[in-house]
Amino acid sequence: MLGEFLNFNVFGFFLVFSRVGTALMIMPGFSASYVNARIRLAIALSVSFVTAPLVFPLLPAEPPVVSDMILLIASEAYIGLFFGVLGRIALGTLQIMGTFVAMFASLANALVRDPIAEQQSSVISSFLVTIGLLMIFVTDMHHLMFEALLETYGLFRPGQAILVGDTALMLARGIGDSVALALQLASPFLVIALAYYAGLGILGRLMPALPLFFFAMPIQISLQFFVMIATLSGVMMMFLQHFQDTFQRFVGS
Repeated sequence: MLGEFLNFNVFGFFLVFSRVGTALMIMPGFSASYVNARIRLAIALSVSFVTAPLVFPLLPAEPPVVSDMILLIASEAYIGLFFGVLGRIALGTLQIMGTFVAMFASLANALVRDPIAEQQSSVISSFLVTIGLLMIFVTDMHHLMFEALLETYGLFRPGQAILVGDTALMLARGIGDSVALALQLASPFLVIALAYYAGLGILGRLMPALPLFFFAMPIQISLQFFVMIATLSGVMMMFLQHFQDTFQRFVGS
């Protein structure tokens, strides 16, 4: 037993860690700046330790040349990076939607530091992304991410040529789908904004002396907040379905 423990496939473990660790460095929820680096490393090592025995039969033999070993580790890190970026793109749907809503509600200049996106975002974007990330963990959707990460070993075999064109096309389609869904989710706010601006233009023509800025801004913001309250549950349901479909394609492959 001690001999088997000492002869543990260290190369295979670190090959798995290259893919899993890189994915967890980018995946939503685990890559945020407020997550301690030691906790993130502990999660990556734990997931790699659990995953390694399952994928050891799929791993190639240790290359005799150092350059081949570096290329093999780099290819695994590339797959992990691709998987993590795909999750960030799916989560970015809410950030794009929040940007649209902030423009429609005249709150585009109300910026805060978003700890999830790690950049300056509108207040509405930060609010939606925070709720979306919370819903991912509340609905156990992070388990689907781990399952999909494990299934990538059947789709992207270690040691085989990386399908760079296919991965780039998949990322491009993911970005397009996220932007399209974000615009669809923000469509109620767009319709309300267009109707309100049209009515405001007519009112400005009828009453030129009316101070439109002081009169219209509170009503506009209140109206968009009311729409947000009415549509928030439906928005989160559509987002979770989109997030699930993003990773379900790996599980079903």
